[in-house]
Amino acid sequence: MSERRTFTLYEPVQAHKALMALWPTIKSMLFAGHRMVLTLAPATRSSEQNRKLHAIIADVARQATWAGAKQDAETWKRLFVSAWCRATGEPVTILPALDGHGVDLVPRRTSKLTKAECGELIEYITAWAVEHGVELDEFWPEELAHE
Repeated sequence: MSERRTFTLYEPVQAHKALMALWPTIKSMLFAGHRMVLTLAPATRSSEQNRKLHAIIADVARQATWAGAKQDAETWKRLFVSAWCRATGEPVTILPALDGHGVDLVPRRTSKLTKAECGELIEYITAWAVEHGVELDEFWPEELAHE
């Protein structure tokens, strides 16, 4: 077995079936002297959350200014992720710029956020947008924010 296999576990019976289906392969690999790594992690953000996150950021980029100027969506994303990290007590990495001029912010990657974290970030950005008069095309359904 040289390929990586990923299973999304969503309820106990399905999870048990998936683990039992893997057990013969795991057992034979271990008997053959191979080492295996089993990693369990919360599911990352959904495609729908990702679309909504970027739609809200696009709304902000079209309507708001920061530091006296319009900023592109990527800049807003970095600003929001960094602010959200600080608000939740997570450190933000600030490094000297590679070219020696100034510093660069290295925020957490949104692709690595869990569904709950992405929901919190969406709520954080939505609150900021509302407080700053940004009109959002649509609001995030509450039940989907915390999948």
